[in-house]
Amino acid sequence: MSAERFTLDTNVLVYSIDRDAGARHERAASLVDEAVELDCVLTLQSLGEFFSAVTRKGKMPVRDAADQVRDWQVLFPTIAAKANTLSQAIAAVTDHSLSFWDAMLWATAREAGVKVLLSEDFQHGRDLGGVRFRNPFAGV
Repeated sequence: MSAERFTLDTNVLVYSIDRDAGARHERAASLVDEAVELDCVLTLQSLGEFFSAVTRKGKMPVRDAADQVRDWQVLFPTIAAKANTLSQAIAAVTDHSLSFWDAMLWATAREAGVKVLLSEDFQHGRDLGGVRFRNPFAGV
């Protein structure tokens, strides 16, 4: 990873606790461990999506998932969308064909000075408004 500010998408967070995910789990757990020492921020959106996904899919009990989210909020600064984030996200949907929630994640990250968004949900290597998308699971 680089010294640039980055963020982890929901899929990275979910894989980091999902021991059934094999190589993706190993990679994601390693990324989260390394991120603690670097300029990593987490979005409120990704933390909320993580909680929803792992409890809905039975990957974690509600209390454990809540504890995990709290732990990450202690370890990483949490960034959230602002009022004008919505208009930027809508423009990204219209102009760049992103899904709405991916656009919200991108716009929130961009506003916080994030330079790299780690996710398997975006086009690997693409740069949009100064934010590069990297799939940390490429080749896994």
